[in-house]
Amino acid sequence: MTQPPPNERVFLSAEWRDLVMLNYEVSPALLAPRIPHGTELDFHAGKTFISLVGFRFLRTRLFGLLALPFHSNFDEVNLRFYVRREEGSTLRRGVVFICEIVPRRAIAQVARVVYGENYTSHPMRHLIGRNGTGFQAEFQWEFKGRWCRLRAEASGSALHPAPGSLEQFITEHYWGYNSRRGGQSIEYHVSHEPWRVWTAASASFVGDGDALYGRGFGEILRRLPDSAFIADGSPVTVSIGRTIT
Repeated sequence: MTQPPPNERVFLSAEWRDLVMLNYEVSPALLAPRIPHGTELDFHAGKTFISLVGFRFLRTRLFGLLALPFHSNFDEVNLRFYVRREEGSTLRRGVVFICEIVPRRAIAQVARVVYGENYTSHPMRHLIGRNGTGFQAEFQWEFKGRWCRLRAEASGSALHPAPGSLEQFITEHYWGYNSRRGGQSIEYHVSHEPWRVWTAASASFVGDGDALYGRGFGEILRRLPDSAFIADGSPVTVSIGRTIT
């Protein structure tokens, strides 16, 4: 488990469970305008990726206290890409969120205020099913009167990703970054155990990717993902962000 650096205060603790992760190779040029100051794109085998991720937020606490009633368990769907930053002799590998969707306005507002993240709220629902060795996970959210869908099906046993694999690259980025005006960025630490994953036998996204995420992303999300898997998840902690120049 990655531990927060010394003297970091924990902002949020929760469990992330049943993560559906659809991964698409993209041109670095598509992501270049979104790279936070002080970071650079992170590559796997010379390629850059975005991931469309749906998962369950469970037992959420802020500053060690219980969340507001009806706000401790909820779904999230986000679109992300991957960056890296050197801090002294340490390499920090992180995630940048293009958009994050949750079902409750209060959750989105807190995330926007504390981290400046691009959160929005829409009605959401999920379906998690296990049958023998089969595993199906699906997340849906309503957007402009239509239901979007992110789903994957897998079978067999969950395994820790092989060292150097794309699955390890996707799941083991333990920092978050976003840009602020004036050449500054926010950096925060995300701590969790390495996850086990099931490789998906089938996976798909249904929705208006251009309207949801901006020009250029719809075409990518309309094709089949380059890889897809379901991760079991774990308890997580998210530290209070700090400004980097």
